[in-house]
Amino acid sequence: MVGTIVNVGAIILGAVIGSIMKKGIPERFNNTIIQGLGLAVIIIGIQMAVTSKNILIVILSLVIGGLTGELLKIEERLNSVGLRLEEKFGGGQGDFAKGFVTASLVFCIGAMAVIGSIQDGLQGNSSTLFVKALLDGVSSIFFASTMGPGVILSAFPVLVYQGSITLLAQYVQNLLTQPVIIEMTATGGVLICGIGINILGIKEIKVGNLLPAVFYAFAITVILQMMGYV
Repeated sequence: MVGTIVNVGAIILGAVIGSIMKKGIPERFNNTIIQGLGLAVIIIGIQMAVTSKNILIVILSLVIGGLTGELLKIEERLNSVGLRLEEKFGGGQGDFAKGFVTASLVFCIGAMAVIGSIQDGLQGNSSTLFVKALLDGVSSIFFASTMGPGVILSAFPVLVYQGSITLLAQYVQNLLTQPVIIEMTATGGVLICGIGINILGIKEIKVGNLLPAVFYAFAITVILQMMGYV
């Protein structure tokens, strides 16, 4: 759990620094920074998405995952949590919920979160999560400087998500083969592209409702592997 704890600390520290910076940044600079951040997030998503070796797995995962997310109303529930946190901690800042939801999704989706947590749980090797902590810490500065202190609370979902994987690592290590990780990463990359589009305000994509796609990518790839198709 050491890697996850360091990761959480880096997010909190970066978000605190970014929140302080936000007060001294003129609005026109703020808009330019958030546009650059949105473009960067899209590029990261594309880099992850193109790693897929079987795009049909990604497409099928997104379709089934989207249906599941709509049935469970994940996006609505995430926003509801964000708004409740905004009422309690936000002090009337309208971007509080957006900062919490956006940062939570970005920090939890991706191969480093999964692989790093497994390494931490099985080998006590926190090196991958230390690198992720550095990246997340820097990202949280920019997220908080544009979207406010809601980013600080995104550390909690990271703690729960990565901590759970670390604790369960010994039970899933045999299933998380290279093909499985590749397709999960590619599917997550598509979701990160959606987050980037949301940041830029091009179109509102319900990324929260697409979250189950990552787990369907895991399940579908495992099944195809067992059948000898992957």
